[in-house]
Amino acid sequence: MSDRRQRARVQGSWARQVPRPRGGGPAVGVASNHQQAQSSVASVSAVWKSGHQKTPETFEFQPPERPVREVPAQKVIDHPGDHVISHGPSGVSRLRLLPGFLPAEEADGIFSRLLAELPWSQKTNYRQGEAYEEPRLTCWFGQLPYSYSHSTLAANSQWHPLLVSLCEAVTAASGCSFNSLLCNLYRDGHDSIGWHSDDEASLGAEPTIASLSLGDTRVFSLRKKPPPEEDGDFTYVERLRVPLAHGTLLTMSGATQDDWQHQVAKEYHDRGPRINLTFRTIHAEPEGHRPGTKLWFTAQNKS
Repeated sequence: MSDRRQRARVQGSWARQVPRPRGGGPAVGVASNHQQAQSSVASVSAVWKSGHQKTPETFEFQPPERPVREVPAQKVIDHPGDHVISHGPSGVSRLRLLPGFLPAEEADGIFSRLLAELPWSQKTNYRQGEAYEEPRLTCWFGQLPYSYSHSTLAANSQWHPLLVSLCEAVTAASGCSFNSLLCNLYRDGHDSIGWHSDDEASLGAEPTIASLSLGDTRVFSLRKKPPPEEDGDFTYVERLRVPLAHGTLLTMSGATQDDWQHQVAKEYHDRGPRINLTFRTIHAEPEGHRPGTKLWFTAQNKS
């Protein structure tokens, strides 16, 4: 091996030339330099290992600050009859489900006529001062206007004759009288209505609302309002699903609007159009009360 290559191998190309002893023996200092290099490598390795060795740790179980809670399973209501869904905190909340309230052939004809003959339009609502278009079409019938989501539907006393007949049939089945009707048209699965309660002041205390479904089946969902200590967290509340098929009548009564919210969520698979007729009773709002906001009724008002 040449002297230049030997110097580079031992110490690097900067090393000075080391005199070779007579007789062809190893260069003076080569062995000691090699040993020093090995010693340096060993030291670095030891330092690295000492910094990366796993040290035994002792773990002590700490119980969670709050007890572990399970999210309640969602219940399904799909059989006819009266259903008490809760007993508080505002009172007893009730649903009545009547599948097949309208025979299929009759419901088909009514659906086709209402789809073609009602004055459907898209309402503009407001949220935090921002306008948005409702993801469905609506029309309103009643002697009084109806306000929600900070906008108002004007009074309309020109009921379609078919709606008058349906209102009479729903009144007979529910035992409640109605003077107003909000019609909703869900054009496909992308049309929807978000979580809300029908708790406007104009509906009065503990209103009864009757909902007649025509067209494709959509899921009507309900969730219990959380108690004050949950700070608006709906994670652990009770939830219900009610499939509403063609010709089904559903009524909500008692404290349902006080203690529950409901929605018809978007669906991302093929859904045909659905008409939802929601019969209700509108009262004149107290003078000076701002339209579309809830009035907190006293116990005397409720009696």
